[in-house]
Amino acid sequence: MRAAAILMVLIAVLLGGLCYSRGGAALVLTGLKGGGRGMLQLLPLLLVVFVLTGLVEVLLPRSTVAAWLSDSAGVRGLGLAWLAGALTPGGGPIGLPLAAALLRSGAGLGVLVTYLTSMSLLSFVRLPMEIGIYGLRLTVLRVVSSLFLPLVAGSIAQLIGRAIAAASMQN
Repeated sequence: MRAAAILMVLIAVLLGGLCYSRGGAALVLTGLKGGGRGMLQLLPLLLVVFVLTGLVEVLLPRSTVAAWLSDSAGVRGLGLAWLAGALTPGGGPIGLPLAAALLRSGAGLGVLVTYLTSMSLLSFVRLPMEIGIYGLRLTVLRVVSSLFLPLVAGSIAQLIGRAIAAASMQN
């Protein structure tokens, strides 16, 4: 998390320098004002999301997470993750903190990869917008061709995780 924050600060500084070189302090200030407006719009949502993820983390006992969402839960865990990812409203701002809370609560890596991939690729919540923007034909084609990819990604993640665990046990 710290490395990601440092990288983002560096990118912001570089973009600020580019703005300054193209339009001086006025362009930098315009960019900062635009970013501030966006932050003010997202801040209430982010506050609620972090409260929800904290509550999920303390309310879900590790035994429940292990039974339903660990890699040993098998197809049931992958299926739940697939459905939850497809139904998560708001995409990353909601799903990423939720995935982090589930990881801390003991959810399996394959299950989390399935959830995150499903949230990114399927997101049934945005289907009406997609149909309105580029039509039913392309939307159906995109969804049908992507339908099983989250399950494949989660299964691959489980296999890789098992291989890494087996290799580390041998060392």
